[in-house]
This record gives sequence, structure tokens and C-alpha cells, in this order.
Amino acid sequence: MTDNREGPTNPLVTAMLTDLYQITMTYAHWSNKRHEDDAVFELFFRKNPFNGEFTIFAGLDECLRHLNTFSFSDDDIDYLKTMPALQHCDPEFFVWLRNLDTTGVTVYAMRDGTMAFPRVPLMIIESPLAIGQLLETTFLTLVNFPSLLTTNAARMVRAARLSASDHVAPPICVEFGLRRAQGPDGGFSASKYSYVGGFAGTSNVQAGKMIPGLSVSGTHAHAFVQAFSSLKEAEQCDVVSKINENDKVSLLPKVLEYRKKLAETVDSTFARTNDGELAAFVAYAAAFPNTFLCLIDTYDTLSSGTLNFLLVALVLDDLGYKPVGVRLDSGDLAYLSKGCVETFRRIVPDRDFVAQLKIVASNDINEDVLYSLGEQGHAIDIFGIGTNLVTCQKQPALGCVYKLVEIEGQPRMKLSQEIAKVLIPQRKRAYRLYGKDGVPILDLMVSTNEPVPEAGQAIVCRHPFIDRKRARVTPSKVEPLHHKVFSDKQVVRGGNNDLAGARDRAASELEIFRQDILRASNPTPYKVSISNTLFEYFHKLWQKETPMAEYS
Repeated sequence: MTDNREGPTNPLVTAMLTDLYQITMTYAHWSNKRHEDDAVFELFFRKNPFNGEFTIFAGLDECLRHLNTFSFSDDDIDYLKTMPALQHCDPEFFVWLRNLDTTGVTVYAMRDGTMAFPRVPLMIIESPLAIGQLLETTFLTLVNFPSLLTTNAARMVRAARLSASDHVAPPICVEFGLRRAQGPDGGFSASKYSYVGGFAGTSNVQAGKMIPGLSVSGTHAHAFVQAFSSLKEAEQCDVVSKINENDKVSLLPKVLEYRKKLAETVDSTFARTNDGELAAFVAYAAAFPNTFLCLIDTYDTLSSGTLNFLLVALVLDDLGYKPVGVRLDSGDLAYLSKGCVETFRRIVPDRDFVAQLKIVASNDINEDVLYSLGEQGHAIDIFGIGTNLVTCQKQPALGCVYKLVEIEGQPRMKLSQEIAKVLIPQRKRAYRLYGKDGVPILDLMVSTNEPVPEAGQAIVCRHPFIDRKRARVTPSKVEPLHHKVFSDKQVVRGGNNDLAGARDRAASELEIFRQDILRASNPTPYKVSISNTLFEYFHKLWQKETPMAEYS
């Protein structure tokens, strides 16, 4: 166990971050003296997002932080007493609520970064009925968006990698979405969980400060280029040479020498590039000679921006610096990226730095755009992705639910005319069964009173709802999906992954699952099964709880 009592990252996450009906239900249970009944709740989802067939679980870290500090303050209680819906409540209820903590709460969960599938519990909460109910809304809000965002990021990283030509290193993705996120918490969560999903970094400085190991990147915007209108504004820009450290070099004269030379010998277009843009690039190079990367589409990408970048890059190279590259933020990204590479090679074929130049692309990139760029062919090394990542524009919510599956040792179920909403009852354990090739075959849920599945032993696996769908599986490996992560009012040491571990877990899962399950178009559903014992009990209880229709 660890004694770490670190609270939630967002100070809004308290016991009060809940729906009113959680508190009214709790009062009803307290009034009926059922608040201490032993209960089991499961948090899960019914359908994978983005028309896909996988989800990556995330957000457990913040759920555990919430449990660490769960309590109602005096101010909370004073406010609750003023609410019209609670004004009739017995005063002793508020005394009890003020003293409530996580005594008796035990949580089992998948670890952050684990691949998850419909109906398999992400979290299992064993607790007194009242507090288990009070945790519902907070847990859902702490899991829904992180899992959705992590999955979105993983899909985009996969699409970016698949977009690369065979002879080109796979592009990386960087999160650029803070300005388009749903508020500061949405922006921070996007930076954090896109990292779990495989993004290489973020533009969010606050996230970089708060999250160890998270890389922060950024250069300049169009406004920086627009701030310059003439070459005179770059006359005072100088750089200390790396070749001769005592030599402080004025950049503009050297840049203009190259401009004149290249206009006369290689391409007359150099004489007509935008002066304000060139001045901006000179000024930026003077400020950041070691990380010189320019946004080149303020005026004309190929006829001005690319050429102006090269003029400054050549001078920096002469002084011992290695220019980094260019960024595209508009236009036909496939065409322009290839045009940049062609221009680099045509203008300066004899410079080593040219082969190392990176092309960064932004501009409303989403998963579909990434696959389209792959089909067209491109020369992009880094994708800066904002709006479509951080808002999960393709699907704004995951739809996790939190259901009571057992109380006082008695399984409970919820019926529905929609089969997808029928609840599989009782406390369950879940396992991932692997084949001889090391690839997962299916996830299996079993009753807690059943033997643990073993490698090399045949197991009958049933579809939860369709009687004729069944299979006998002999796994080469059996992996338990749930781990004890909270008990005795403490987070269990090693129960969950840290952020880097969650990222590694997600990456490894994406490598071992079959590619037809992961593909964007018409993916194959991954099988989620229940044991024969659980199937028979579930359907027997279903019959028992379903009213029989009568006709006359």
C-alpha cells in the first residue's frame, strides 16, 4: 500500500461533483437503513467509439486521486442543507454525510492504457451501498472523456503511421488543441491523455509543467510573420557563430547575399519573395538559431515561404547551426509537403542539413484526412492535430455506464427492450485468452465462484445473448484484466500504471491485437464471452425477472 493522499488534478473534483439524485438516493437508503448494505457496482461501456472495435481505458488515475480525498466539507454540508430537495431531510443525515469516507470501499480495475471492449467492466466497486452510489457520477466523468480521448489519439497515431511510404520514417503526432478545447480542463485532459494514446507531445505549457516527461513544442504563428513589413526591421538581428564563438554575425547581410546569388544562378523567384516574411524569419533565427522552424504559408508557400526559409537556413548552416524545418498550416498538404522537399533538394542539393529538415503540418487534421494523405502520398514528418483530437469531433461521448450488479450477495440485473441495455448480473471476473501466436482470442467473464481459467485447459465460451454462438477455447495464456487498485482507504501500490506505463501498455496492446480489429474501415468485432455457468445463471434470472405476458 502507499500512503499517498494526493488529490485530484482538478480542484473541482470533490464529493460535490455529482448529480443531485445521487444524494437523494443516498438519503433514501440512509432513511431505510440500507446505506451500509454490501453492494457491487460495475463501470463499463456498451459500444466502441468512432465506428471502431476497440477502446483504450484511461482515467483510473484520477478516480484513485478522488478516492484518496473523498469527503464532504462543512461548507458542502451547509450548502446541501439549503437545497429545496433536501430541506426536509433528518439533520442526522447531514452529520452522517459529513463523517463519510471511503471505509469499506475496494476497487478492482483494468490498468490505464488497457485495450477494453463492450460490457467488460473497466472498474468494479465493492462498497457500502450509499458511498458506491455517491461515486457514480464522478467516476463516469473521470473515465468517459479520458478513455474517449485516448482512443481518438491512438487511432490518429495509427493512421499517421500507416500514411507513411515504406521508405520513410513514420510521422509522429503532436497535440495542438488547447485553444479549441472545451475549457481549460478539456485542454489539459487532451494534452495528458493524447500522450497515453501515443502522441509525442503537446503545445500546452501548463500540461508540460504538471506532467513529468511530457514534451512541449511550438514555434510561431502567422501573427509573428505579419508583424514584419520590411527588411529594415531585421537589420539588428545577429547570431554568435558556433564555428568561431567570438564572431557575432549580422544575419541580414548574409541572407541577402544568398538571395542575390540564388536569384541569379538558380531561380529568379528568390528576388521576389516577401520582404516582411524574410525579415520575420531572420528575426526568429536570431532568437532561436538552434531550433529554427518556420511557418511558411503566410503569403505563398512555395514561391515565398519555402525560399525565404532556405535563405536563412543556409546562413545558419554556415554558422554551425542545424535548421529544423518548416510548418504548413493551410492548403493541399500532400502537394505542398512534396513541393517543399523538391524545392529543398533542387535549391541546395549539396548541404547535409537538407536531408534532416522536418515538415510539420496542421490545418484541421483528423483520422480521415490522415488516411487520405496516405493514399495521396506526402512528405510530412510531424502532424500537429488540434480541434478534431481534443473535441473528439467524430464522436463527442463514449457512453460509459455505472450499474449495480449485486447487493448483499444477491445478483441484480436490469432488463430492457433493447438487448444492448440488458445488464449481465452479479460480481464477475474478466480474463483475456491468448492463442498460440500470442494474439488475444477473446475476453471472458466468469462468476466469482468459478475456477480461474487456466492456460492449456479447454473453456466453453458463450455469447452473452445468442444461445447458438459458443466456442471451446484452449488458451496458451490467460491474463486477468482486473487488479486491486484501492482498499482500506488507500491506493494499492503498483495496482495501476503511471502515465508512462499507461502509454507503454496502450502501445503494446495496439501491436499484439489483430489488425482487422484495429482497422478504420469495417473492423472485425472482438469477441466478448461469458462462461457457460454465468450464461446459464444469467438467462435463468432473466426469465425469472421478466413478467410473463398473458392473453385471453
